[in-house]
Amino acid sequence: MASDNGGGHCGEPESSDSLKTFGAVLKALRDEAHLTQEQFAPRVQYSAAYIAKIEQGKRFPPRDLLDRSEEVLGATAARVLSAAAKSLTRKVGLASWFLQWAAIEENSISLYSYEPSVISGLLQPEPYIRALFERRLPPLAEEQFEHQVAARLERQLLLRERPNTTFSFIIEQALLERCMGGNDVTGALFDHLLTVGRLRNVEIQAMPLVQEDHSGFEGPLALAETVENRWVGYVEAHDSSMLITDPKAVSAMLQRYGKMRSQALSHQATASLLEQMRGAL
Repeated sequence: MASDNGGGHCGEPESSDSLKTFGAVLKALRDEAHLTQEQFAPRVQYSAAYIAKIEQGKRFPPRDLLDRSEEVLGATAARVLSAAAKSLTRKVGLASWFLQWAAIEENSISLYSYEPSVISGLLQPEPYIRALFERRLPPLAEEQFEHQVAARLERQLLLRERPNTTFSFIIEQALLERCMGGNDVTGALFDHLLTVGRLRNVEIQAMPLVQEDHSGFEGPLALAETVENRWVGYVEAHDSSMLITDPKAVSAMLQRYGKMRSQALSHQATASLLEQMRGAL
């Protein structure tokens, strides 16, 4: 995947001018109301850390934020925010799609991910991240390289900062066998997957190398359940991506993911496989 997992064309998306402008407008209106981020955030039902990222231009503002802000900041401020938001909707590209997905991720109660070509971005240890970006074409400048690594590591805090969110990952055993970056990187990957897999809200399942009945042939997918119990899908390939909200399409993705969970090794069997492979390095 380009912006989520791998070292593709965009890596982790950088802030756009329109996102920074929206964030600056939100901050100015919040300051005008004499509210700190810590005071404002619970009133609009988001975390202070998430509001900070929106104000910094690092996250695409969710639609609910505009409605909730009107109750806190007033009708005039809401109209100003709405006008600022219109500039965002005119610039829908890869980064903005991902930023919308990142906003959904940070406020979801369930997150599912299937990745056949690279370990999911939320599960990558730093040596693996660096190995991916070192192989990226065209190459990244040093400053861009470090920015992408830092952004991905920051995003992984979700696993621990949202203990009430259920995370499910299906990864291909072939990715574990590939030895991307060499034995040291692969050893760090195995150790990291074993550590993250011990979190009570994380389930990791490996799809066996040989599996005649494999429902993942249509490619990678991600699914999120919102606090309103609405499911949203997300897919990426090379330099394109798409947020999927159509209920029928999302239902089909849920069916495929559910089938794959039944076809993959169990969480416990996957942990045993990782331990065996770690010992064999």
